[in-house]
Amino acid sequence: MSGPTTPVVRQGMPPVDDLPQISVVIVGAGACGLTAALVLQDAGIDCVLLERDAIPSGSTALSSGFIPAAGSAVQRAVGIDDSAKQFAADIMAKTQGTAAAHLVQAYSEASGPAMDALARHGLTFDILDGFLYPGHSVRRMHSLPERTGAALMAALERAVQATDAHVMTKTLVRELWVDASGNVQAVGCVRPDGAMEYLGCDMLLLACNGFGGNAGLRTELLPEMAHAVYGGHEGNDGSALLLGRALGAATADLGGYQGHGSWASPHGVLISWAVIMDGGVQINREGQRFHDETHGYSEAAVHVLAQTDGIAWNVFDAQTLALARTFPDFQEAEAAGALRACADIDALASVIGCDVTALRETLNGVAPGVNATDGRRFTRSLVAPYYAIRVTGALFHTQGGLDIDAACRVLRPDGSPMPNLLAAGGAARGVSGNAVWGYLSGNGLLSAVAGGYIAANTVIGSLAAIPAIMNTQEISS
Repeated sequence: MSGPTTPVVRQGMPPVDDLPQISVVIVGAGACGLTAALVLQDAGIDCVLLERDAIPSGSTALSSGFIPAAGSAVQRAVGIDDSAKQFAADIMAKTQGTAAAHLVQAYSEASGPAMDALARHGLTFDILDGFLYPGHSVRRMHSLPERTGAALMAALERAVQATDAHVMTKTLVRELWVDASGNVQAVGCVRPDGAMEYLGCDMLLLACNGFGGNAGLRTELLPEMAHAVYGGHEGNDGSALLLGRALGAATADLGGYQGHGSWASPHGVLISWAVIMDGGVQINREGQRFHDETHGYSEAAVHVLAQTDGIAWNVFDAQTLALARTFPDFQEAEAAGALRACADIDALASVIGCDVTALRETLNGVAPGVNATDGRRFTRSLVAPYYAIRVTGALFHTQGGLDIDAACRVLRPDGSPMPNLLAAGGAARGVSGNAVWGYLSGNGLLSAVAGGYIAANTVIGSLAAIPAIMNTQEISS
């Protein structure tokens, strides 16, 4: 949706009569907002989702759609021994203890129940098999059969459409109206015809976005990625962060983000990190490996961007190609011409544009055991024919945002919660710490799904103490 997106905070009430009053207004109909809506509907609480796009998509639609969770029914059904405690330990290990401990515990404990809640609404998950994503000690990536973020979004949207929740698309939030105590009383949003529409609310959940798509905020807060390719959703314009700043909310972990070192260039398609975890490597223009790729695809973005022209090549063999072809994103990249087949090392060196002697020495080092240069442990060698994809580093989404407590309540700088404002998903701080290397695979969708689940339960507990204001006035959608 075009038009200015900078939101403002106003005092008092909107200048309208007969203001529709909603129990919960949710800003953003991504995975976070839709999950929250489903939990609220299960509890009989009315809610409205305000979505800027014509069709809900967001960062989730651009992801692989894999949600990490511990202790779900589907995980138990396949005999995987996992727990929230073990999941939390993996997150803390990846962040070297820098992630917000209260959120790590809350999200890991909520992840399994959140997946079970989605399953009750018809989402059929299985556990991704065949390899472990970096940093995970057990298989816990939940995926729909389609294995795409777009399919996950479509399934969530269908589930919400089957409830009484309202989704108002092409609706851009521009104003928050607050009283003297900072209580959010109403939301003002621009509709497709340009008219401003107002909704009163008992509680407000910001489930809208990060700030990766805002060039100014990216330069201010993530200077190392200021000029990197942005592979995220354009709706990540930082409006949640800007609203929070205007309200006087605290922020945290603004230096945290998810990068990706496997963005096909110039094709603009994500190449699954499965090609690396199954034995593939990254080679630069000098014919050399330059990092231990198994540390994670997020920090790989910085390593790739540090190479000549910010370019590297994912190199793998036929065994890995068979696995990669099971991923729709890879199929798309191959159809676009990103995959190069090389009969031998000479052909591979020609494709990369590097010295064949240097490349041969590099590939000779890809052998069972520990690599002497960077410490990566290989379980097998690569064998011809080789396959290669030209990649660069990209910024996908930010992991910092409004500071929240374990109940997803937005906090003031003094640590006290704001009266009726919640945040989760991209709008809030995540569990990746304050740097790119803290991102554990799937942390974005963990924050979205577990965060949406927790925020909805916080609302349920809060509204249970007061009579819910149920308004039967028709809401345009």
